[in-house]
Amino acid sequence: MRIIFFGTPQFAVPSLEALLAAGHEVVAVVTQPDRPHPRHHTQTVPPPVKVTATAAGIPVLQPDRPRGDDFYHQLRALNADLGVVVAYGHLLRPELLAIPRLGLVNVHASLLPRWRGAAPIHWAVLSGDAETGVAIMRLEQGLDTGAVWHVRRTPILPNDTTGTLFTRLALLGAEALVEALPRVAAGEAPIPQAEVGVSHAPKVDRTAARIEWNAPAEAVANQIRAMDPTPGAWTTLAGQSIKLFGSQVAPSQALSSSPPGTLHLLPEGLAVSCADGLLVLADVQPAGKPRMAARTWANGLDPAQGMRFE
Repeated sequence: MRIIFFGTPQFAVPSLEALLAAGHEVVAVVTQPDRPHPRHHTQTVPPPVKVTATAAGIPVLQPDRPRGDDFYHQLRALNADLGVVVAYGHLLRPELLAIPRLGLVNVHASLLPRWRGAAPIHWAVLSGDAETGVAIMRLEQGLDTGAVWHVRRTPILPNDTTGTLFTRLALLGAEALVEALPRVAAGEAPIPQAEVGVSHAPKVDRTAARIEWNAPAEAVANQIRAMDPTPGAWTTLAGQSIKLFGSQVAPSQALSSSPPGTLHLLPEGLAVSCADGLLVLADVQPAGKPRMAARTWANGLDPAQGMRFE
């Protein structure tokens, strides 16, 4: 099939590569504009999808917004059978959805209708879900409301973070996409999503990543895993912010009557009191410093400055 591919981050790269490996003709890639380099502001950084497309010799379009008569004319001229959307980063208008002969399909990183929205992986981990997956769905005007052709599932392991699931689901989504396309090409009708079990996954921000130590230890552990690697779960000590990575709920007998947020130097590492017990931390990253082992960081603390996260 002749395909227009819409995608931007690394998550979308395996799907683009899978389409090419399966013999589909990707006639153009639509991705977001290059962004300023985080440290060298006179330089720009291309999106990962652009890098892949350029290496494969695929024409790349980078509109600020995917709309307007001129842009729609460019797409119509491609005479595409299908549009494929993987983490593009913009909502697409009905005028665009009608351009490819077979419409557009989307690779969404959740088991729809659970976790519609921008950050489904974060929210699945944050909520303590036992499993997640990818859904190959018809793209329509509603937010992730389209009917579904194909689903692939994977468990969320106790040590999974958003980062590890991001990598696994990117590969799983690429496989599921290639598996579903023959059904799309044959005109098979997708299955409408269930009307029950709908949940939403808005973008996570610094507020969502702020740890409340009076929550249960398991909930805090889920939050730390969900915010790893970005934006990073965080707290404060003596007024200074610090990010936390990797955590494990201490055995039930290791309960503490200390106020939530209190630090404990245990043989197994640095632990923090939560509402119902202790949480052992793996790594920390003080503001402006590199990530380091939590116990190494704690050994340098001055008890006079306080031993309690706020």
